[in-house]
Amino acid sequence: MQITQRFFQKQLRGNKVLLTIYASIVCFCTYSCMYAFRKPFSAAQYQVGDIDFKVILVISQGIGYMISKFAGIKIISEMRERGRGKGILMLTGIAAVALFFFAVTPYPYNAVFMFINGLPLGMIWGLVFGYVEGRRSTEFIGSMMCVSFIFSSGFVKQVGSWLMKDYHVSEYWMPFATGMIFMLPMIFFVLLLEQIPPPDADDIANRTERKPMTADDRSALVAKFLPGLIALVITYALLSIVRDLRDLFIANIWKENHYDNVKDIFTSTENTISVIVLFAIGLMIVIKDNFTAFLVNHAMVAVGFVFAGVSSYLFAQGTITAYNWMLFAGLGLYLAYVPFNALFFERLLAAFRYTANVGFLIYIADSFGYLGSIGVLLFKTFGLSHDMQWTSFMSTLIIGTSVVGLLGIMLSFSYFNWKYKAENVAASEPATAEKPASIVS
Repeated sequence: MQITQRFFQKQLRGNKVLLTIYASIVCFCTYSCMYAFRKPFSAAQYQVGDIDFKVILVISQGIGYMISKFAGIKIISEMRERGRGKGILMLTGIAAVALFFFAVTPYPYNAVFMFINGLPLGMIWGLVFGYVEGRRSTEFIGSMMCVSFIFSSGFVKQVGSWLMKDYHVSEYWMPFATGMIFMLPMIFFVLLLEQIPPPDADDIANRTERKPMTADDRSALVAKFLPGLIALVITYALLSIVRDLRDLFIANIWKENHYDNVKDIFTSTENTISVIVLFAIGLMIVIKDNFTAFLVNHAMVAVGFVFAGVSSYLFAQGTITAYNWMLFAGLGLYLAYVPFNALFFERLLAAFRYTANVGFLIYIADSFGYLGSIGVLLFKTFGLSHDMQWTSFMSTLIIGTSVVGLLGIMLSFSYFNWKYKAENVAASEPATAEKPASIVS
């Protein structure tokens, strides 16, 4: 097995184009399979009399997923190369077992198992991305991986809907059944992940070395970029809230707007969004200068907020249909969301020549994002807006977060632009006896 693996890695090392294509496809497929254990349940309604049990399930899974993200700040940032593949399969297995017990446990106690389902799955993004960060082709590979959660979210919901409508699988057994369809593909693609060789010397020279981080390393990184990170985390949290709620309750929105019986409704918008986002973000690979690419990422996030906010306003005014609103708002949200998960922090570390890993920064942002998502969901369920339909609630929420998000991303742009110029000016000053030369981390 080891001989075969060494031979396979040698072929990939010898051909950068082949390696990029291979890693992109494998990461895309692996993370798509993970979604089969997380998202299918959101295709069902789970209405029990007058009780919207789906909201309880979303909150339960979301709390587990959020805890996983907070734990990942330490666990993922300290993760070494060995054991990633086994970790992915072990966590997926726990999630699958939880879905089985969700199916066999009577209502309402089965909500506990949706919480357990969410606990392990939050770690998988960091484990998969660890295979591909710190490379000159990370933009393209990362964008493919990120597009997987646009495509796969719609796809696994479509599979779940197909199981319920065509094979009469109950909505409680449907999540487990969907997961089982993807279990063998998940194992296969994790084995392929293990064949990806580590970054080479040219990658390290271009993007800096990525290494496990200690508690002191994490504290130093946060202290170095604290104002900018605060602006980014707040911006990302707002973005994560609306993206997550749209994803979880899109079935409700389609039903409220009489699209629930339209064939392939879950994939029709998401596949279009996937292609456009992949094309837009894939272009980032042509920008060689890391700081320039970092600033362009800011611009892409801003454009995404504009798309989402304007389309939601037009829908609220009755100018566009619900279908076009879901399409354009989704496009805007993912244009802003995807850079945070693959490109933003990758280029930040590379631009400032900082030795660390992307997983730490992503998990800080993600953890607060899901905390915000749970908070808004609790407000929607138990607050003054509990009687609002999801259509009205989401359009209002997207408009508000787009305005605040634009402000946050502009503050981040200003801070990091100033920080980069200040450090480069300091690094270029000649050393004196009183003032030693500065070294950019």
